[in-house]
Amino acid sequence: MGKLTPKSVEHAKPGRLIDGDGLHLLVKPSGRMSWVLRVQQDGKRRDVGLGTVDTTKRKTGEMRPTDDAPLLLRRHLTLGEAREKARLLRDAAKAGRDPIVERDKDRAAGYTFEAAARATHLALKGGWAAKNAAAFLTSLEEHAFPALGKIKVADIESSHIRDMLQPIWLTIPVMARKVRQRVSTVLNFAHSNGWRMTEAPSRSVTVGLARQPKGGNFKAMPYADVPALAADLQGKAPTIGRQALLFQILTGARPGEVRRAQWGQIDATKRDWNRPASIMKSGEPHTVTLSTPALDLLETVKAGRTPKAGDLVFAGLRGAMMSDMTMTKALRAAGHPQDVHGFRSSFRDWAAETMPEIPDPVAEAALAHVVPDEVIRAYKRTKFIEMRRELLNAWGKFVTGHATGSAA
Repeated sequence: MGKLTPKSVEHAKPGRLIDGDGLHLLVKPSGRMSWVLRVQQDGKRRDVGLGTVDTTKRKTGEMRPTDDAPLLLRRHLTLGEAREKARLLRDAAKAGRDPIVERDKDRAAGYTFEAAARATHLALKGGWAAKNAAAFLTSLEEHAFPALGKIKVADIESSHIRDMLQPIWLTIPVMARKVRQRVSTVLNFAHSNGWRMTEAPSRSVTVGLARQPKGGNFKAMPYADVPALAADLQGKAPTIGRQALLFQILTGARPGEVRRAQWGQIDATKRDWNRPASIMKSGEPHTVTLSTPALDLLETVKAGRTPKAGDLVFAGLRGAMMSDMTMTKALRAAGHPQDVHGFRSSFRDWAAETMPEIPDPVAEAALAHVVPDEVIRAYKRTKFIEMRRELLNAWGKFVTGHATGSAA
């Protein structure tokens, strides 16, 4: 049994603390803590770095950036993990093998793309704006992880990236370019850490991809055509894709926000959808006011079930998150070439042209665009929310032709 405890590690003062069996805790004056294994080999004493100390308090089951990497590859270690890693390397030294070589030999093959992406995010996010840091991980979770997440980062080639980008290359070109750049950031970070032999592929990625249209805006449906689409979606057999698409139209949300919507975020009594920062592009929590058509749609989706708070509202097979192409397929099946994301522009154009009494910042806030706090204060916060509710209620009525009840 070692001498250290998780609590003593967390509150350790600068210096060297001995756990036992060669495991040491080094604490620098700056507060940085790391694990070191001291071994005797061929009559010489050697110190082998194991990694930094992980004292993060985590909920049971929460993944760390390297949880799916082998223990010898992990660089952030709890006390228990450090002891086990030290034991493995100590046994290697006793068997005459070089513990440093043993520690590093599988590094290039150990990390999956998802593990490397999370490690990249953890290492670099301190130098990014909060909204960019949140968007980096959210975009990869939505578009890259389904295709690349389980592939070893050392094995990823240009063809993997091309095939991952194919479904979104023309439908959401701006996002596709961002995802491509962020994948490259992950691969270059992996290269610098020795997890893959080469840097990210560049020009070869786009071979086989069609030329993107000029301009970067999402192709939007004229707002006058939206009610006909809504009627078509409602008139056909309900599917998750059709229901999610209609909900996205009614709320002005981004497709990824709809795909990540959970029942615990819905407050039917207050008629609100409270989105946490983790699903928002801005990295800030945001509330969408729900019109009667939106609430009626949610009741239809629930269909007498009593889902748990953490269950996805629009779940795919076996309760998993539905594909990012599910809503696009529903739109294509209805015979329309526009982009799902473009319905936010449809809503914005409708608000500007038919609701002139609603100030522009209110419509921007309804779309979760950043609005300076002094603007909100100028309208008074409560009135600002009321105007947003009025706006989305009117949009719901326009889209579906149904009256919208007042807020409870």
